[in-house]
Amino acid sequence: MTSQEIRNKFLNYFKKRGHTVVSSSSLIPADSSVLFTSAGMQQFVPYFRGDVIPPYRRACSVQKCFRAIDIDAVGDTTHHTFFEMLGNWSFGDYFKKGAIEYAWDFFVNILKIDSRRLRITVFKGEKGIPKDEEAIKWWQKAGVPKEKIKEFGMKDNFWGPIAKTGPCGPCSEIYFDYGEGARNAECDIKGCGPNCACGRFVEVWNLVFMEYNKTEKGNYEPLPNKNIDTGIGLERLAAILQEKKSNFETDLLWPLIQELEKLGSRKYKKDTQRVFHIIVDHIRAISFLIADGVLPSKEDRGYVLRRILRRAIRYGKLLGLEENFLIILAKKVISSYEGFYPELKRGKNDILTVIQKEEERFSKTLKKGLKEFERIAERIEAEKKKVISGSQSFHLFDTYGFPLELTKELAGEKGLEVDEAGFKEAFQHHQEISRAGVEKKFGGGGNFGKQVAPHHTATHLLHQALRDVLGKHVRQAGSDLTPERIRFDFTHPTKLTKEEKKKVEKIVNEKIRENLEIVSEEMPYEEAVASGALAFFKEKYPKVVKVYTIRNPKTGEIYSKEVCAGPHVKSTGEIGIFKIKSEKSSGAEVRRIKAILT
Repeated sequence: MTSQEIRNKFLNYFKKRGHTVVSSSSLIPADSSVLFTSAGMQQFVPYFRGDVIPPYRRACSVQKCFRAIDIDAVGDTTHHTFFEMLGNWSFGDYFKKGAIEYAWDFFVNILKIDSRRLRITVFKGEKGIPKDEEAIKWWQKAGVPKEKIKEFGMKDNFWGPIAKTGPCGPCSEIYFDYGEGARNAECDIKGCGPNCACGRFVEVWNLVFMEYNKTEKGNYEPLPNKNIDTGIGLERLAAILQEKKSNFETDLLWPLIQELEKLGSRKYKKDTQRVFHIIVDHIRAISFLIADGVLPSKEDRGYVLRRILRRAIRYGKLLGLEENFLIILAKKVISSYEGFYPELKRGKNDILTVIQKEEERFSKTLKKGLKEFERIAERIEAEKKKVISGSQSFHLFDTYGFPLELTKELAGEKGLEVDEAGFKEAFQHHQEISRAGVEKKFGGGGNFGKQVAPHHTATHLLHQALRDVLGKHVRQAGSDLTPERIRFDFTHPTKLTKEEKKKVEKIVNEKIRENLEIVSEEMPYEEAVASGALAFFKEKYPKVVKVYTIRNPKTGEIYSKEVCAGPHVKSTGEIGIFKIKSEKSSGAEVRRIKAILT
C-alpha cells in the first residue's frame, strides 16, 4: 500500500463517519509560544480550550509536523524531524469509546493489520489524576486480551500541553510488535516497555483523551468539553504496511536514498545508514520549512533551519557528494510530495534559491572551519584537556558559521565537550557590541528606521514596476536595505535587457515625481489578500497585518498595495532619484537588483 493510498484510506474512512476533512496547517503555528507545528492538534487548540466554538464536531487531517527536539535522534530507523501525522478529532462529541472503536476498526478491518501484532498502553494514574479504567474496559471490549494492555505513568501516557499551559489528558497508544529478532529485538514482551531501546515494539497511534487544561500554577482543571485528539505517524504506519524494517525504506524516503546513492560514491548499507538517514530526513524538512516561509538566520526558526541545512551539507561531505547536491534532492522532494502538498510546487523557486545560497555560503567556510576545529582540538588534546571553551566555540560560530550543535557533534566524535555556558556568554557579549555599533553609526534604532524608510518605499515601487515590465510571475524573493543602498531579489528566469532595466527605472522615477501618497492600514491577513494586497511567505505574518497602499491622492488610483511591516515615507516625493546599479543572478530563477537613491 503506497503512502498516498494510506492518506486517502484514512481521510475517506473518517469522512464517511461524519468527520470534516481539514487541510494541514503551516509548520509555523499561530501560537507564538512554540516554534513549530509538532502535532496535528495545534490548529485546533482554541476549540479544545473552549475559546472558540468549533465549526464542526468531528474532524480529520493529514498534518505536516516538525520537531526540533528529535534532530539529534535522527539516524536510526524511526526518528524524523519532519513527519506527517494522520489525526482524527472529536470536539465534545464521541469520547473514549468512539475513539478506541474507530482506531481498532481502521487498523484491523480496513488496513488488515494482524491484531495479534498489536499492543496497547494506558495511563496508570499519577499526580491526582486517576487510572484510566474506562480505556482499559473499551480496549478489552474491542477484543484486546488483558495481558496485551500495559499501564504507564505521566511520562509515557499523558499527553501535553504543547506549551507550558493548555489542553492535555491521559492517552492510550497502539504499538506494533515486529517480532523477536525482527528489529534486533533483545527483550521479550514481559520486559519490554514503550521506551525500550530494543526496537521490537514501535508506537504507531496515540489516542489522547483531552480532559484537562493545565494552568500557569500547574493545576489540571477539567475542560468545558471532553475532546479526542489522535495521531498516527505516517512514516511508521507505511513501514508496517509495506513490510519494511525501516521508515527510510518506504516509498516516502527510499526514492531520496536511491537518488543519494546516484550522487555519491558510497552505497546505502549498515556503515552508511545513519549518514543517509540524516541527509534525506533533513532535506525533506528543509524543503517544507522553506515552503512555509522559514528562512535561515541566527535565531529561532531560522536558526533551526540553518542548523539542519549545514548539518546535511557536512554529512554530504562524508559521502563524497559534490556541491549543490541538496538542490537535486530538494527537486526530488518537491516532485514526490507536490501532489498532496501544492505549496511545495508554488514555493519551488524559493526552496531552491535558499538552499543554493546557504550551501554556497557554508561550503566556502566549511573546509576552513574544519581545519580550524582540528587545530583547536589538537591544542586541547596536547594540553590534556577535555573541554572546548566558550570563546573557541563562538569563534567557530562567528568566523566560520558553525552552529554550536555542529561543534558539539565534532567534539563528541573526539571525546571532547563544549562549554555551552561560555558560548552563550560570548554570544551575548557579541550582541551587545553589535547593538552599540549600530547606535553609534545611525544614532539609535529609531534613526536607522528613518534612514531606510525611503529605500523601503522604493522597493514597493520597484516591485510593481518589475511586474509591469516583466509580468505577473515576478514576486519578491528577499530584500536587504541599508541607508546607503537597496538590494532586491525577485523571481524571473532570465537576465534583464538594457531596455527592460531602463523601463523599470523610468517607471519608478515617474511614480516618485507624481508624489503619490502612502496609506497604512491594519487588517486581518485574509482580508488584506482578498483586497488585492501582495503578500509572500504567508506564515511570516501575524494574524493582523499592516498594508501599505501607494496611490494618487487626487484620483485614488492605486499603483502598489503590499503587506509589509517596515518603515515608510508619507509620499513618494520624499524618496529622491532612483538608480539601478546592477542586475544579476541570485540563485535558481531568481535575479538581484542593487540600486541607490540620490
